[in-house]
Amino acid sequence: MAALASSSSSLLFTSPSSKLPSPSLYPLPRLSLPTSSFLSSSLSTSPSSLSYPTASRRHSASSFTVRAAAAGKKKVLIVNTNSGGHAVIGFYFAKQLLGSGHEVTIFTVGDEGSDKMKKPPFNRFSEITSAGGKTVWGDPADVGTVVAGATFDVVLDNNGKDLDSVRPVIDWAKSAGAKQFLFISSAGIYKPTDQPPHVEGDVVKADAGHVGVEKYIAEVFSSWAIFRPQYMIGSGNNKDCEEWFFDRIVRNRPVPIPGSGMQLTNIAHVRDLSSMLTLAVEKSEAASSNIFNCVSDRAVTLDGMARLCAKAAGLPVEIVHYDPKAIGIDAKKAFPFRNMHFYAEPRAAKDILGWEGTTNLAEDLKERFEEYVKIGRDTKPMKFEIDDKILEALKVAVAV
Repeated sequence: MAALASSSSSLLFTSPSSKLPSPSLYPLPRLSLPTSSFLSSSLSTSPSSLSYPTASRRHSASSFTVRAAAAGKKKVLIVNTNSGGHAVIGFYFAKQLLGSGHEVTIFTVGDEGSDKMKKPPFNRFSEITSAGGKTVWGDPADVGTVVAGATFDVVLDNNGKDLDSVRPVIDWAKSAGAKQFLFISSAGIYKPTDQPPHVEGDVVKADAGHVGVEKYIAEVFSSWAIFRPQYMIGSGNNKDCEEWFFDRIVRNRPVPIPGSGMQLTNIAHVRDLSSMLTLAVEKSEAASSNIFNCVSDRAVTLDGMARLCAKAAGLPVEIVHYDPKAIGIDAKKAFPFRNMHFYAEPRAAKDILGWEGTTNLAEDLKERFEEYVKIGRDTKPMKFEIDDKILEALKVAVAV
């Protein structure tokens, strides 16, 4: 029988000050946490065994105070995915660049007339065109044809997860004269560690598709930057994050969280990801040849996220814990986050770009809940079949 447990504590952890020495030059202290009996773990604390052709260069953020007006307006192409949680990154990035005076074309994978384009953030692309941006659709393998010979100073690939899908964009960008190449990778490529948080330079999974892309970009471009995001929230996101918790809280259902609930994770508002990317465009020399964890500067526990969502909704929450293996369910299908400590810090962005995070989950989740209710999701009929299996095994009653 699976064990039932609960915890009343909520933890938020703040990353070290950006004034600390560069993590690539000096070892920075880590937060060591015991591993719960429910958590998967592996030992991996050594520097990355993968070396890119161009050495990572760190500069003091105070040395670079270039703004868009001073550096000149840049032409930016965003190759944007048509699915998953990353599509909203390109949407926010485009809007922020336009607001800073740059020219933007957002290239969305697929067909403009597809059903996917009826969903956020694609159904809000008028916000981009009304601000002077351009939108095109097509196959990234034919990027040169789709953009009709246009040239760009900066190209961001926010679509591919392996070299086969990204190589055509990289090769075209190089041949077309792009000066800077940016790539949205993933913090998921870090190997699990007993000493969170993940910092730039930590060991990555050599067989991960994103790793091959990162290495190839460094071989082709002299000016490049890699961004590794985690979980994110924000209007226009089409992948459930906070919604998963709201769905249960508003229906007075227990919230089943695997493990102890004390696992640390990182959830950033997408505006922070966008601001980091924009700084990389405007401070291209500083950003060049660097990898950035594109995340918030605070961690949150899984239980803490449930309580923050409940507070934002103004409702109580009942949290129950379970062991996925004991119940015989796949935690990846039952829960939106990893059942382990999965927490990266944005040390490089603070040190190199002078970036500052603005994510405030307590306040940001209030905004997210308002939109959740506005679109009527709080009254939408839903089934919770996996939840019901978990709760039945735990002998936890559900209010009817």
